[in-house]
Amino acid sequence: MAHHHLTVDGRQLRADRIYPNVGARAFVPNMPGLSDIEYMTNVELLELDTVPEHLVIMGGSYIGLEFAQMYRRFGAHVTVVEKAPRLVPREDEDVSATIREILESEGVAIRVDAGDVRFSRHHNGFQVIPRNGAQPIIGTHLPVAVGRRPDTDDLGLEMAGVETDAQGYIAVDDELRTNVGHIWAMGDCNGRGAFTHTAYNDFEIVAANAGLLDGVSRRVSDRVPAYALYVDPPLGRAGMTADEVRRSGRKALVGKRPMARVGRAIEKGETFGFMKVVVDAETEEILGAAILGVGGDEVVHVILDIMAAKQPYTAISRTMHIHPTVSELVPTTFQDMVPLA
Repeated sequence: MAHHHLTVDGRQLRADRIYPNVGARAFVPNMPGLSDIEYMTNVELLELDTVPEHLVIMGGSYIGLEFAQMYRRFGAHVTVVEKAPRLVPREDEDVSATIREILESEGVAIRVDAGDVRFSRHHNGFQVIPRNGAQPIIGTHLPVAVGRRPDTDDLGLEMAGVETDAQGYIAVDDELRTNVGHIWAMGDCNGRGAFTHTAYNDFEIVAANAGLLDGVSRRVSDRVPAYALYVDPPLGRAGMTADEVRRSGRKALVGKRPMARVGRAIEKGETFGFMKVVVDAETEEILGAAILGVGGDEVVHVILDIMAAKQPYTAISRTMHIHPTVSELVPTTFQDMVPLA
């Protein structure tokens, strides 16, 4: 890539505007012994046509946990190995603990604090030692799900002067423009999100600023971070975690209700989890929400829309919701908040 030209399979293309949207792939770290055994990424794992005898998953975050529950329900023995002290360490501790409870209740084994992982061959499979002195884990299939890396290393971005960071993500501004004026980067390769919905929103931002949508200028900083973890029941997340709010130094309020108080969850026999919301005590702005439970990935949008509209939490707490739904407990959660410790 140089200025306005790209070469693809020997063919030279020219464009006034260029929009790299090349995605990302699984990151495989250099761990002792890993190169000596067969391992998989999410790509190979999806292509399996048999149920593994013992699936040992490296990585206790979104991709790893979703596959863990899936293959356990298929009938495989499953062990999740996570470097951090707890699963999904970016989430609050109560969220992590409840997700672990959900998975362990289905027979998924969890090994955390795996700070010195080593691999070796073992009969028809492999052996994993998660840290010095730990009991070895014997497995037959090894997916590595410890992160992603952008597909930018072979694009020749340096020929066009496009800047990237140390991990290879393309540096962009609030409108997703690179340091080269006619090049914008969208999707996983810009480091501003790693989901289908963030990639599509990237397109909307770029298209709107190019005058191709509603004519209203858009920025990445305008969107409220939101995502879901698709274990069953799912986690729906919007905005900041309670830990992030604490670190910000804001005065805040927190409300929490167990899913066992939700009539729809009781009816379905799915009472794992809880709803948790965090609010700025002075401005009444909703700072974040975690809905871990049946329908959590849908219910969180009730809160997300109010956050995007920059309305106070009272816009929900004083609204009548329909019974019997999961969403009906959202106003109640906002009605009974306490100072965030």
